[in-house]
Formats: sequence, C-alpha cells, structure tokens
Amino acid sequence: MSENSYPQAVFLMGPTASGKTAAAVELVQRFPLEIISVDSALVYRGMDVGTAKPGPDILRVAPHHLIDIRDPAEPYSAAEFRQDALAVMDDIHARGRVPLLVGGTFLYFRALEHGLSDMPPADPALRAQLEAELQAEGLPALHRRLQAVDPEAAARIHATDPQRILRALEVHALTGQPLSALHAAGRGAPLPWRLLKLALVPADRAVLHARIQQRLMAMLAGGLEDEVRALRSRGDLQAELPALRAVGYRQMWAALAGDAPMDDVAERILVATRRYARRQLTWLRGEVGAEYFEFDLNDLVGRLSRRLDEWLDLTAIKN
Repeated sequence: MSENSYPQAVFLMGPTASGKTAAAVELVQRFPLEIISVDSALVYRGMDVGTAKPGPDILRVAPHHLIDIRDPAEPYSAAEFRQDALAVMDDIHARGRVPLLVGGTFLYFRALEHGLSDMPPADPALRAQLEAELQAEGLPALHRRLQAVDPEAAARIHATDPQRILRALEVHALTGQPLSALHAAGRGAPLPWRLLKLALVPADRAVLHARIQQRLMAMLAGGLEDEVRALRSRGDLQAELPALRAVGYRQMWAALAGDAPMDDVAERILVATRRYARRQLTWLRGEVGAEYFEFDLNDLVGRLSRRLDEWLDLTAIKN
C-alpha cells in the first residue's frame, strides 16, 4: 500500500496552557474530525480540576476519546495508549471521519508514531534496592548515575522525576542496555496513517507563562485542594503512583501530607508547570515534520483551518 492511500490523521500538539483543547473544539465543528486525547493525566477518573479536563458542556459539543478510562490506582503505559489509540483511530476512520489527536504527552505521540520496544517487566527486588539507594544517596546522585550509563535518557528525564529515573536505571540493570537504545530499537515500520502535525508554540514565551499562571489560579479557585483531599481520603492511593506524579497533584499531595508547606504550594506548582512547559517546547522544536503555529497571535483557529482545508481529502473535508 502506498503512503498516499493511507487514511489521514491529525496531531495537534502543544505545551500546557497553549489552548489546544479550545482550538480542537472549534475544529471539530468545522471539519469531520473526532478528538482523541493524548494526555497521560486525562486518562484518570476523579482528576478533573488539576488536569483542566474538559467539562460536560464541552464534551457534548466535542466528545473526547481516551479520557476517564483508568482509576488513579491503575497505571497506564505508553504501550497501552498506543494500542487503545490505534483501535479508536480505526473506528473513527471506519465511520468516515478523521482522528484528531490532541495533547501534550509527547511520549504518547512518539509511541503511536514509532512504536516502542519490548521492555523488561518491573523487578520488585531490584526496584526495592534502587529505592533504598534513592533514600540513602538522594535523587541528584541517581540522576548522575543515569547520565553515566544513558546520557540521552538523562537529558530527556528531568532531574526531579524519581519514577522515570528509577525505571531507566532498572532497565539498564536488567538488560545491560540504555533505555534510550531500547526505545530506538523499538521503532519499526512507519505508522500506516498520513499525518499532519500541527504544533502550537508561543510567539512570546511571557504570554505562555501568563496563561500558565492564570490557569493555575483558576484551578486553585476551582477546588484543586479539595480534589486532592478526596483522592487522599480513599486510603488506597500513594504519592508514588503515576497518576499522582502529575504536576499540581504531586505538589498538593505533599503539602496535604505535611511533607511540604501549604503556604507556598501555588508557587511550587507554578515553577514545576513552567519547567514542564519548557520541556514540552524543547520536544516540539525537535519534532520531525511538525508545522508550527504561534498560538498567541490572531486567528489561530482560522490559520489551522486553512491548513486543514489544504490538506484534508476533498471527499472528506467538511460536515
């Protein structure tokens, strides 16, 4: 099958607070598109405020696939996302529509487009040993160790992310190979879809920072603290779970647990969110084939719409 005969799919990528959801909602009202969420936090039920999850009014107009599909106690991997997304994409195409994959979890986008290698399962004894070393030596020491054995992974994984640092060290210990090498080896045949990659970036980084702060204030006013209190009250959730490592939840959980002061929790969430957005932008700038749209300039949806008009097949262009 030639690439031109592949079905079409659109990636709408961008950092947090760049207006991806608002743009996507507008686009699905103009084109025969259906939204698939590409967000590692939106998959979890009961995590609505801190993830800026679209509410019922938005979902009635623009349903989102792959949100609210996991309990926070249940991990969700990039491999699982790929399997789920491909199934939804096939279903959308079978109904004569085009998948619009929207989000900022770039590991998920990469897994979908390139695939992932088979990773060794977690080794409880080795993980316990690494966690003991984390307590004894501290996270900076383990990140330096990762830099020595897998500099590519260490550059990609933030020095304050214990979950991913420990996993990378665990994979290296189990296989003798860097995690980055296994990821690269897992890239197989191209995804059998024609992709249009639309990347939202700021013309002025200060605008993105202001949006991040404004959204954080809305989350705090909208009940982020109460939401995290409710999660803690369940009794079966731990801070180390992937769901609760999400920015905002991690800082609020620590404050409510008494492990960090509550009076500066907003500032700590703000700093962490800005760092996350910076990593997202770095990833976006290296995304092969991406077409960049400055989201803080006029008529973003109009500019995106004109590109979609050019790219979508004439037989499936508008409702």
